[in-house]
Amino acid sequence: MPAIQYLTKAQLSAFFQPRPGESRLAEQCQLPDPALDLGANLARHAATGGQFVLLGIPEDIGPRANCGLPGATLGWQAFLSKFLNLQANSLLDAQQLLVLGEVNCADLQQQSSNLNAAHAAELMQLRQLCAELDERVDAAVAPIFAAGLTPIVIGGGHNNALPLLQALHRHTGQAVNCINIDPHADFRALEGRHSGNGFSYAMEKQLLQHYLVLGLHQQKNNAASLAALSAAGAEFISYQQIFVRQQLSWQQALDLACDKVLSAHTPLALELDTDAITAMPASALNYSGISVAQAEQAVYQLARFPATAYLHLAEAAPAQHPSGVSAGLNHCGQVLSQLVQAFILGKQRQAAVVE
Repeated sequence: MPAIQYLTKAQLSAFFQPRPGESRLAEQCQLPDPALDLGANLARHAATGGQFVLLGIPEDIGPRANCGLPGATLGWQAFLSKFLNLQANSLLDAQQLLVLGEVNCADLQQQSSNLNAAHAAELMQLRQLCAELDERVDAAVAPIFAAGLTPIVIGGGHNNALPLLQALHRHTGQAVNCINIDPHADFRALEGRHSGNGFSYAMEKQLLQHYLVLGLHQQKNNAASLAALSAAGAEFISYQQIFVRQQLSWQQALDLACDKVLSAHTPLALELDTDAITAMPASALNYSGISVAQAEQAVYQLARFPATAYLHLAEAAPAQHPSGVSAGLNHCGQVLSQLVQAFILGKQRQAAVVE
């Protein structure tokens, strides 16, 4: 089974509406050649000046294995329906974008569909499937790093942070610095794979040099997770420090986070759990978070660092919108599109390397 199911021209056409006299991103971005293997497609994109590779992960195995809500399967679809309809103009070079497709995980998702996390044996099956998914995500993203390209990974649970970090660590041969914008540290016990322990597993595997959670909610993390986070030498800047006690502005918090994780010649992983955003339909709906504009600001500024190797947008779950799936697809699609634009804009205005 190939690691990635390519997005085809026929599928692409279902995600945008052409209009005479205008050009949409869907009409200018790059698509993989179905006659070429993954490595050849990526090499061709790099050779023609491409930089970004858009990759979806349509799964909710990880959140459900964490005893959470379903629905993250639709994040990638929501993104495509909005992003591909955006206007193509001189302010964003669509030729730099390869809309590659999605990680091949439909069979795992199908196997998980009738499993109930409330039953111990079925919960263990979900976690085993999540571990299998780790391998597939790693296999899908590793060639992107090898081609010198920048992955933008959308959809699925935050469990997918682990294989992304693993692939980046293996590619660079270095421990990875990571900023995770998230109410949760995702540093739960090593109890089998799920969306709540991607970073504790990454630390146990010695993938991380420094890990910082930005916007962590104090009472949304259990005592054991916070103790483990501290014992591992990881850090957080809490939502309460910024917005409740107002010890820092959002910009000051961003600056402090950067100071703590940036080091010369060490790759930086940019992780954003969309449940950090107020009222975002996500696996854990949050009415006390940051704004979309603040999330964009953070993504833009962090993208400007040459060390920033990828963007991962996790946990968007259109089905969790209070008004239903249709409203959720619209909401998630718009927010994900804005965040991806912010990342691309930041990379195109990349700051000079500071030695």
